[in-house]
Amino acid sequence: MQTRECDVVIIGAGVIGLACAWYLRAAGRDVVVLERAAPGAGASHGNCGTLTPSHAPPLPAPGVLRRAFGWMLRADAPLYIPPRFDPALWAWLLRFAARCNSTDHAHATRVRAKLLNRSLQALDGLLAATGIECSFSRGGLLYVFRNPDWRAHYGSLPENLAQLGIRAEAWDGARMAHEEPALKPGVTGGILFPDDAQLRPDRLVAGLARVVRAAGVEILEQSEAGDFELRGGRILSVQAGPLRLQPREVVLAAWAWSPALGRRLGLRLPIQPGKGYSMTFSPPAPAPRRALVLKEPSVYATAWEDGFRIGSTMEFSGYDARLNAVRLGALRRAADEFLAGPELGEPVETWYGWRPMTSDDIPVIGRAPGLQNLVVATGHGMLGMSMAAATGELVRDILAGTATEDWLRPLSPARFT
Repeated sequence: MQTRECDVVIIGAGVIGLACAWYLRAAGRDVVVLERAAPGAGASHGNCGTLTPSHAPPLPAPGVLRRAFGWMLRADAPLYIPPRFDPALWAWLLRFAARCNSTDHAHATRVRAKLLNRSLQALDGLLAATGIECSFSRGGLLYVFRNPDWRAHYGSLPENLAQLGIRAEAWDGARMAHEEPALKPGVTGGILFPDDAQLRPDRLVAGLARVVRAAGVEILEQSEAGDFELRGGRILSVQAGPLRLQPREVVLAAWAWSPALGRRLGLRLPIQPGKGYSMTFSPPAPAPRRALVLKEPSVYATAWEDGFRIGSTMEFSGYDARLNAVRLGALRRAADEFLAGPELGEPVETWYGWRPMTSDDIPVIGRAPGLQNLVVATGHGMLGMSMAAATGELVRDILAGTATEDWLRPLSPARFT
C-alpha cells in the first residue's frame, strides 16, 4: 500500500468535480481527482446540454403532486416510478411532497436563480480562459406548447422570473411558426428565454479533463474511493485501490453515488437517482434554431452543427442499469409530434444517466456537519451543467475561507440534519 499526502482530493470527475478542480487549481491548490470510471461517464455525458436560468423554479411545486400521481404508473410518462418496495425512495417522496407549497417553492426558486445566474456568467469566463470548444451558444431556449390552455399554467412565468433577473417573452402561435420553422403546425404558443444557452456536454467535460490535467491536476480513473479513515472529526485518509491518500481537504462530488459514500462518512444525504434518457442523431433538416422544451411531454431537443439530441424524462427505479425501450419510444413520439423534419432515423447513441435529486431540488454545497475537512458538492438534479461553474467557484471559496453565509446557508448539508 502506497501512502501519499496531498492537498485536496475530489471524489468524482463529472462536470461538477472537474469544475471544482479547475477553480481550485487556478487558486494554487494541488488537486487529485478520484473517478470510479472515466471523466464524464455519468450524467455529464448524454444530457441535452442546456444552460438554463429559466429552470429556477424547482420540481416541488403547488399542484405538482396531482399531475405526478396521474403519471407515475404509466411507463411512458414524463415521471415514472416502477412499483417496488423501497423505503428510502418513499421517505424521499414524502419529503418531496412536504415541499410542494408556495413558501418552499418561492424559497427554492430564489436560491436556484441566484446560483444559475452566477454560473452562466462564470462559465463565460471559464471558456474564455481555457479555450474549450464545446459548441457553446447563447441562442436562448424556447418552451413549446400545443395545449391551448398553456397560459393558465405558465402565463405568469415571465413576470415572476423577471423579478429574479431572468428574462422571458411569451409568444403566440403565429410568432412561434415564424421564429421556429422546425415546428409542426398546431403549436399554440411558447415562452422564449433569450439568455439561456447550450453546449455539447461531452465536449465540455472532455475539455475540462484535458485542461485541468495540463494545469497539474492528477485524475485517477477506475479509482473508486474505498475505505475512509476518520479520527477527531477529520478524514485522515482515503483509499483508492493500492493508493492511500492523506488529504488536507476532501470534496465529495460523486453525483448520484454521493449518498452511498456519504453514509460511510456518517453523512445523511437524502438524494435519489433520477434516471434520464437521451437519443442522439444526425442533425435533421430543418433543425431547431435554438434549444427547445416540448412542454406537454417534457422532452428537450437540442441541435448542434454536427448533432441533434432529444432527452429528459424522470424515472425513479434506483440504480437500474437497463435502457428502457418504452421510455426511449416516448422521446421519439414527442419529436414526431412536434418537429416538422423527416423521421430521425437510427440514433447515433442511446443513453441513460442518473441525476442526483434532492427532495427540495436545491443542490448540497458546503462543509459537512461533523467532518472538518469534508466539503460536499452534489445534488444538482437536472442542472449539473447549468450550475457547475458557480459550484466550482463556491467550493474554491469555501476552502479559502472566503465564502459568505448568504451563499452557503441555503445550500448547506446541515439542512438535512
